[in-house]
Parts: sequence; C-alpha cells; structure tokens
Amino acid sequence: MNKKLKTEAVDHLFQAILALESVEECYSFFEDVCTVNELLSFSQRYEVAKMLREKKTYLEIAEKTGASTATISRVNRSLNYGSDGYDMIFARLEAGKEEKEK
Repeated sequence: MNKKLKTEAVDHLFQAILALESVEECYSFFEDVCTVNELLSFSQRYEVAKMLREKKTYLEIAEKTGASTATISRVNRSLNYGSDGYDMIFARLEAGKEEKEK
C-alpha cells in the first residue's frame, strides 16, 4: 500500500464507498464526488484492465475504449507491478458470477 495514500481522509472516503448498497447509490454518490471526466477516466481504466486480462492488443483496446497508449501502459504496469487490486476485484466478480450460475 502506498504510504502517501493512507490518510484518515482517504479511510473516511473508502468507508463511505463501502456503505453504498446499489449501482444507483454509486451513481448518486460518485456524481457528487467526482467530475464527469474523472468518473469516465476511472471506468475507462477499468475497461482497459479487463481487456488487458483478456489478452487484447493495445490497438484493440485503444480502438474500443478510446484510451491512449500511455493510459493502457499505465494500467498494464498496475496489473503487473501494482497492489493486485484489479486482480482481487476480477476474482471476486468471477466468483460471484459462478455462484449465480449454480
């Protein structure tokens, strides 16, 4: 974990996020907290990460998401050398999907 990131204020923000109970609540909260461009950037990075995990090429990802190669590279670096946050979420979503299929 990045020591510069770990602050009481960030803890409070994450606790607030964890209190959200639906996608609609997420829309309401994040629309108030973020600019439209910030939220679109977050969602773009997430889509880039999914596509990188699916072994899509940078060109395919750039065409589908509109992300720059710099953004794709940054996300790729996070996937390979980051804190494993993307992998944790992908695993949980996959486990939830498998559970629903049972």
